[in-house]
Amino acid sequence: MARTRTVPTPAKPSPAPRARSGHASSEVHRGRTTPLLPVALGPDRSLRYARGVRAGGWVFATGQMAADFASGGIAQDVLRSGAPLSGRPKHLRESARVFDNLQQVLAAAGSSLGRIVRTDQYFTTWAAVSHYHTERVRRFRTLVPPTTSVLMPRLLLDGADLDAQFIALAPGFDAPIEPVYPAGLHVPSTSGFAPVVRAGDFVFIAGFMAAHQPGDLGGIAPEAKVPDGHLWKGTRIKLEADYAMKEKIVVALEGAGSSIGSMVKAQVYLRDMHDLPAFNEVWDRWFPDAATRPAVSYIPTSTPGFAIEDARLEINAIGLLDGSATRRRNIDAGFHTGIDGQPAAVLAGDLLLCSALLAADADGPLPGCLADPRQPYFGSAVEAQVDAIVDRANALCAAAGTSLRDMVRLQLFMTDLSGLDAAWRAFQRRLPGIDLPLSAVQVPGPLPVPGCTLMADLWVWAP
Repeated sequence: MARTRTVPTPAKPSPAPRARSGHASSEVHRGRTTPLLPVALGPDRSLRYARGVRAGGWVFATGQMAADFASGGIAQDVLRSGAPLSGRPKHLRESARVFDNLQQVLAAAGSSLGRIVRTDQYFTTWAAVSHYHTERVRRFRTLVPPTTSVLMPRLLLDGADLDAQFIALAPGFDAPIEPVYPAGLHVPSTSGFAPVVRAGDFVFIAGFMAAHQPGDLGGIAPEAKVPDGHLWKGTRIKLEADYAMKEKIVVALEGAGSSIGSMVKAQVYLRDMHDLPAFNEVWDRWFPDAATRPAVSYIPTSTPGFAIEDARLEINAIGLLDGSATRRRNIDAGFHTGIDGQPAAVLAGDLLLCSALLAADADGPLPGCLADPRQPYFGSAVEAQVDAIVDRANALCAAAGTSLRDMVRLQLFMTDLSGLDAAWRAFQRRLPGIDLPLSAVQVPGPLPVPGCTLMADLWVWAP
């Protein structure tokens, strides 16, 4: 996508402290992006949340839940605490409320469901997924965009079983949205999504496991498993990773006119983070040239964590069309991410896509970012980790020629959500006046660097 220089003029903020609705930023120095329908959360209404962000030709809606922003928490007509077994299933009501809230955000940006190019969902229970699929097909009708769905232990609000993220195109992005169905690329039979969408020079690829047969109904492919009865004829995570890359991700990229060398971002979901070193053996083989490695986030899931019960990983990706006018550049801000060989970020057109940011380097957690066991109740390890993450994000933005004030998507993966309030306030302290486009999910430990309790998957607009 060609970079746009169109800068929306932010309107004045609504003075209402409980729900600052509308298109406007709550601060004129918010940056060049426009927060959509910002609201104040928490018991004291001091946590600033952007229900969506418009940036040039993009619309991001992060952390979409079945929330009632007036009263707080999950909407009571979703929970129906007094009569939970009456009427439609709870998970169907929850899914409908998520889409209702999402459509408000899209309307505020002048966009619509038909302009969505990628979705990501976190569920606390597999029982919610089919109900969500039912509602999703009803809403999208002709085209369900590429999607990733995984299971997580806990979400931000009590009673929530669904947290969803969406990326859409705004009116300023005038390229067509083209679904792609590459020959030989099997997709789940019940989800109904397009495996790949091409939008301008960008290619969005759904999450894929090492599954086989039409509809993925054959489960994990035999080639991706250690043979039954054998202990050391291969390593399961390496077999799954190689199969998923060769039979899914590469096929999807090439079918859309891209290639492995044009991949710019991936999220790799792992049911066991101890698989990461072996996984990276495979990853390094697929990306031998450090200059063309994508930004990547390694995210732990529940066990089981995927549609196929014994799957150990799922990968989604974003690429650029080969030979396109949109350029990519790996960004180095002089720090080690905590994972050997991983680029800190990739600048792809007008999007700065960070690898997952942790308060860590090659030697583990950064000094001062862990609780002192001699005095564990002094200081805040969460705040210290946020400060380190913000410092790194600022360095990446400076190297890419943008500002963290133009953040469009902030996903926090935490081993304990009780630290969220401290983390949110720390981000606000470092980014005063910003309505955060934030999603928070509790994941099982460890994170990719054991000892760290918080990880941020962060995207920034870079016009």
